[in-house]
Amino acid sequence: MKFLRAIAHNIRVHGHTTWLCARDPAVGWFPRLFALIIAGYALSPIDLIPDFIPVLGLLDDALLLPVGIWLFRKMVPAHIYAQHFATAEKASARPISHFAAIAIVALWCIAAMSLTSMWTR
Repeated sequence: MKFLRAIAHNIRVHGHTTWLCARDPAVGWFPRLFALIIAGYALSPIDLIPDFIPVLGLLDDALLLPVGIWLFRKMVPAHIYAQHFATAEKASARPISHFAAIAIVALWCIAAMSLTSMWTR
């Protein structure tokens, strides 16, 4: 369990680093575009393999995101990536608001129920 938590932490920190690097003006246009594609894939509800398929649905995210981040890391100068990695690592130590997470999930549930009731009428 600790191993999986460490992997999730690393993916989250490197994903945040990718986002920070993409916003840096010292990074070229192609790495920025590639970072946007990575972020779009990570946040998109549309995947190559849908998430509702057991194991395989999450496996594509678990493989494609680290590979994309690894490729992005090769495109960005090491000193820029290291600088933003330190910032992302500090940000990962901030406290997490579970109340806010519950509120956001509740809002999504309310929106989904509202849309469902509108469509079923």
